[in-house]
Amino acid sequence: MTGPGFQQDAREASVSCAAIEPAAAAPACDAREVAGVAWRVWNVVQFAFTLAWTAGWITLALLLRPGSGARARLPLRMAARCWAPGLLWGAGARLRIEGQERIDFSRPCLFVANHQSVIDICALFRAIPVPLRFLLKEEMRRVPFVGWYACATGMLFIVRDSARAGALFRRQAAALLAGGQSLCLFPEGTRSRDGAMAPFKAGSLQSAIDAGVDVVPVALQGAGRVLPVDGFFRVRPGTIRVGFGAPLPTREDGRPVARQALAERAQARVQAILDGWE
Repeated sequence: MTGPGFQQDAREASVSCAAIEPAAAAPACDAREVAGVAWRVWNVVQFAFTLAWTAGWITLALLLRPGSGARARLPLRMAARCWAPGLLWGAGARLRIEGQERIDFSRPCLFVANHQSVIDICALFRAIPVPLRFLLKEEMRRVPFVGWYACATGMLFIVRDSARAGALFRRQAAALLAGGQSLCLFPEGTRSRDGAMAPFKAGSLQSAIDAGVDVVPVALQGAGRVLPVDGFFRVRPGTIRVGFGAPLPTREDGRPVARQALAERAQARVQAILDGWE
């Protein structure tokens, strides 16, 4: 992704010529067709930049990984300070971060966010000022560069719709959190296509309960417009907002909070932030 890009959606190129005066129809339609083609070409350039930028930074991170210690702090910070900002800039995305003052980032916690686009990960890497790991689909392990980086930095993987894999993930995540590291996941389980949140899966929050760490709700808005789910890399400039809600304790009166209640509270808090931005 390079530069702010074109702000007109390619779909505007399909405006019917019937609505245009006959004398102006041909030139107007030609201009729209040219704009649509140019927009698509620009997206191809942005896509090529994304691949090259990602491969370059991951290669450097992997070369430095052996000397960065067991927690891979340096490669993780490179993602936050170099890789993610470059991709956001390339998409023409402006980042607005709110509510950071509510969070004690010196303590490990489980960040849970709504999910609109793959560019959410870039926004979260930038917004959360500590080394951060994500929960990824098992298929990502086999993706060149991205999978290599994820494995080398201790990201967690899960096979969706597998009870055995879910139990393994919860043990791994609880150990990571109990060891003083932070984790981010998307409890909806997949990206939203219409912007509406799906129910948070309660099982994904069990690791925070087991580790005794807070759950931090994070709201994301605008990522789905910058890089929509549908279509091939239809990048458009825009603002991505990241909002942090007040942390949710996983223990009350010395007893663990029920995971279903915790999931509902986290989702309600994310929705409240989103509603406040409307």
